[in-house]
Order: sequence, then C-alpha cells, then structure tokens
Amino acid sequence: MPRPHRRLASTCIGTVTAGLLATGAALAAPEKEQPQGSDIAMGAFLDSGQSGVTRIPQLSRWLGGKEIRVGHTYLPGDRWARIENPDFLEAWAQWRRARPDRLFVLNVPMQEHNEDHVPDREVARLIRTGAEGKFDHHFEQLAHKLVELGVPDTVIVLGWEMNGATYTHRCAPDPEGWKEYWNRIVNTMRSVPGQQFKFDFAPNRGSDAIGWTKCYPGDDVVDVVGMDSYDQAPGKTFDEMVSQPYGLQQHVDFAKAHGKEISYPEWGLFRHGDNPVYVQRMLKWIEQHKPLYHTITDYCPHGVWQCKQNPRSAKAFRAALAPERPDPVVPTPVVPTPVIPTPVVPTPVIPTPVVPTPSIPTPEVPVPSPVIPTPGIPLPVPSPETPSTSPGPSTSPLPEPAPVPVPEPVPVPSPAVPSPEVPVPVSPDPVPVPVSPDPVEPSPQLPAPESPSPEPAPEPVPSPALPSPQPPVGPGPSPDPVPVPVPEPSPVLPPAVPKPQPTEPPVNSTEWCVPINFGEWLSKLVGKQSVCVKVDWGEDSGFWPW
Repeated sequence: MPRPHRRLASTCIGTVTAGLLATGAALAAPEKEQPQGSDIAMGAFLDSGQSGVTRIPQLSRWLGGKEIRVGHTYLPGDRWARIENPDFLEAWAQWRRARPDRLFVLNVPMQEHNEDHVPDREVARLIRTGAEGKFDHHFEQLAHKLVELGVPDTVIVLGWEMNGATYTHRCAPDPEGWKEYWNRIVNTMRSVPGQQFKFDFAPNRGSDAIGWTKCYPGDDVVDVVGMDSYDQAPGKTFDEMVSQPYGLQQHVDFAKAHGKEISYPEWGLFRHGDNPVYVQRMLKWIEQHKPLYHTITDYCPHGVWQCKQNPRSAKAFRAALAPERPDPVVPTPVVPTPVIPTPVVPTPVIPTPVVPTPSIPTPEVPVPSPVIPTPGIPLPVPSPETPSTSPGPSTSPLPEPAPVPVPEPVPVPSPAVPSPEVPVPVSPDPVPVPVSPDPVEPSPQLPAPESPSPEPAPEPVPSPALPSPQPPVGPGPSPDPVPVPVPEPSPVLPPAVPKPQPTEPPVNSTEWCVPINFGEWLSKLVGKQSVCVKVDWGEDSGFWPW
C-alpha cells in the first residue's frame, strides 16, 4: 500500500475526535471505490484541429452525458511560423468561451523541429540560443494571438516531458541553460497586456533521461506541476508507479512542498495493453489527489474511446466517469383486479294494500236564500171546541192561492207554480218536509208585490160543529185568490188526495207549502223553492195558528 495512505490514516486516528472518525476514514481510504461522475475537470486529446473540437460532445455522449470541461490540443513543432501563428486555434477559443468553467490546455514546444531526433549537441546549442533571447519574438506573437482570440487564461504546457529523450526541447543536454530559457519564455509571454496564462511544468513519470526535479525552473515561473503517466516502465504495477523515484507520490509531494496545483495532462494505456486495473487505479488516484485537470490521450494504443483495441479498459473508464444515475424504475405491472359483478337481487315489490278511505257523505247544508216575506193569509181552521169560527183578517194578498189544509197525517202538496224553490227557515219545533212538485215550464219573473192596502177577505165557511174534533170531510172554502199573471200553459194541479177514514182521530197535524217564483234567471241559480208551514191540530193543542 502506498505510504501516503498509511500516513494519512495515522494522522486521522491521532488527531481527530471520535465524532469525526467517519469523515477521516473516508479521506484516508484511497482503496475505496471513487464516486462515479467526479467533478474534477477532465478531457481527452482527440485531435489537434477542428475535428478535436467536434468530437468533444460525442465523447460526452459516450460517457453517458459526462461534461467534458477540458479542451486539449498541441501546437505543431515543425516550424516557428506554425508555433507563433497557428491557424486552428479559433475553433478551440470559441469552444472555451462558450462556458466560463471550461479550461483550454495548449501544449507549446520550445523549439522548432521538435520531433526530428536532433542530437544532444545541437539541442544544447539551441538551448543557449533561446536563453540569450533569440526566440523571444515567437512567443510574444503567440501570446498576442491568444489574448486576441479571447483565451488569455490558457493553461500552457511549455516544453512537456523535458526529462525524456524524445523532443528537441529536452532538458538533459543543458539543465541550467534550459531553466534559464524557460524563464525567458514565461516572462516574455507575461509581458503581453491582458494575459492571464498559467504555465504547467509537466515531466514524464520516473527518472527517464534525467530526474525532473533537476529541470524545475522555479516557483515564480511555474503555476502548475503536472505529470504525464502511461502504463509503462519504470514500474510493472500501479503501486510501483506510485512509489518509484520521481513517481506519482513524489510528484504530489513536490507540488505540495512548492505550493502548486497538480495536473495530469497525459495519461493512458501503453506497454501492458488492455489493462483495466491500471485505468481503475489511475482514476482512483486522480480522485484522491484532486488535480486541476486531467486528460487521457485517446488514440491507439493509449485510448479507450477512439481506440477499439482496449474494450475492457474502455468499460472501466466509462463505469468510473459516467454520471451517477438512479437505477431505472421498472414499473410494477399492474395486474387488473377482476371485476366480479355483484349479482343484482331484485327486491320483491310488495304491493302496498290499498285501504279504501271510507266515503263519509258530507251533509248538504242548504244555503239560506234571502227570505222574502210572504204576506200571511188567514186560513179557516175548524175548532173542535167552538161551533163557529171567526174569520181572521188578511193582511196582504198572496200571489197565488194556498192549498186548503187537510187534517190528514200525510201532508198534501199544494199546487206548484213553476218557480225556484227557496228554503225558508221554519220554527224550531216542526221540521219542514220539502215537497217535490211536478216540473212545470218556467214562468217569467214577476215583480215583487207592493204592500197594498188590506182588502177584506171573504169570510170563511165554518165547519159544522161536532161533539169531538173530526177531520174535515172535504176541503174548506178558501178565500178568493189575488189574480196573478201566469204564463201559458196553466199549471197542472195534482189530483185530489182521498180522505182517510181513521177509526180513531189521530193527532191533527198538517203542513202548508207555498211555492215561490223568483223569475227565470234567478230560478236557474237557486232552483225551485217553496215556503212550508206545519201546524199540529191535536185535540190538546188548544190554539189557532194565528
């Protein structure tokens, strides 16, 4: 296990209280799987020109939407003209300006013919020429170009892998001259107004041709201490890569000692082929030490996306960097509950027995009609006690003759004149019995009789005196009626009722009814009416009705 892990764990145990042990353990456990979707700025070298910019969103989609925040490219090192005034920076500058949290990383060679395998003696001469300021104008023009493109904060990886033996800008032929030359370039570019450049000192991992610390130009001209680390010697395992001289651990320690941020401008597969363990361990290391940025070299044999010969490493890379996404929610299949129809039980309709409401006949209450006073007509009544009768005065004439009372128990209806019957209140004792006369033709309405002066009525004919009251044999004489105009035809009088022959004289009671004519129009409204008077002629009555 790497030494920094043990040291960090010991520090946590010795200095942190029990309440913070969980946090300390999390910080001290580099072996723990890193969280997916780290927020450290990452990118990949995809190509130097426009195509490199175009492929960035494609890589992001391949990583499940992971944001690519670092755009990384290289200036060609063949001629000074292409170093000081490259023709492809506009696309990269436009990509960088689109988001404020993006980084544009640009590798800048310190010499032309950078990959032409120039011998050490020539390299030493070129280093001294540069240290004398003979190449300053090339870097000054480049600085103006970057500021004009709107990328004054470009991270410049100057003279990368200077501790190796490949490039013309290598350090080993003249380390002191090389450091002087570095300082001259940095100061020249910083002199351009508007610049905010960051200079990244990035050697190869390991000793290589020279220990990279011997090439370090000084803290005042270095902003970031980077390291390129591929899966190759020195070191067969990742732990050896960490612990070897000038290895990953020494890199972290050196940067910390100089107060600098770290970076990994280049890393990837190489000598050990498709090695997912290396990819996983490198990404864990990056997550643990939080560099300013890291970019994988994505072309064969180093890459994992554009290089298809490393499928296992590609899978490990995607698993570590793809953003965390919640597991897909598999919808629980909804099993429909069978709807069992509830049997409809018909409610028996029990007929409600119809209880007949008893029909109580409403007694007809006769509506009293206005009582028209009928002038009294004195009637001769035989008296059983007095042999002779005295006539009674007549007060007013009657419109028509009244029937002669018959001393029979059954009332004899009087001749009816066609006129509506009007009920007339009678005395309380006798109960009037209406007599239904035969229907006759309606007579015209007669004028109400005026009160004439009393005319002498004919004297009644007295009945023969009997030792005891006997019913009259025949009708007694009636006074001459007052002539009343009667329309044709004349009223039909009912036939005479035969006289009963009682063996024993009954109670002498009789009833007189006088029909009343109200005229045709009123008779239609009130009907036929008559006035009836009942008189008890019993032998003990002892009085006349008037």
